[in-house]
Amino acid sequence: MENRPRRAVVAAGILLTTAVCTTIPASAAPQRGADQVTAFRQTPATALVVNARWGGHCTYDRLVIDVRGTVPPVTVKQVKELRYDATGKKVPLAGKYFLEIKLSPAAAHNQSGQSVYQGPRLTKINLPKLKGLALTGDFEGVVSFGAAFSTKPAYNTFKLHSPERFVIDTKHANLCR
Repeated sequence: MENRPRRAVVAAGILLTTAVCTTIPASAAPQRGADQVTAFRQTPATALVVNARWGGHCTYDRLVIDVRGTVPPVTVKQVKELRYDATGKKVPLAGKYFLEIKLSPAAAHNQSGQSVYQGPRLTKINLPKLKGLALTGDFEGVVSFGAAFSTKPAYNTFKLHSPERFVIDTKHANLCR
């Protein structure tokens, strides 16, 4: 006899829950569709590398890598030479010192395989320190660049927001005096 009241309360709870759930309008329920796809395209899960640009300043050269989405972890290291990621071929940039820059997870192409990267793929630069830049890879979730210098670079790296970008400043003597 003691189990009957408990069963009645549980049954009433189940019925009440069922009744409430069936009265929620379809417009209030979570939906899959165009709105979610559009939101995904605006803020992709994998960062999209869309450009690389540079500029000379009085005491430093600046390299900026523009990203759509959140800037992913980035590694920058000095290497003896630059090689393309997928093929291993040597990158034809003149210089004595090189920085390898890797963003991961990242891509320079969309889900259809079309490039979203609008910047240079291989270019000579005539700044006091920065002498060249190459996109060296967009392979297996890693986008990589190589930067060339005629002298050993002393550099600082940081992220900037709105728009999202990764920055490398390479120090040089003051040219504005």
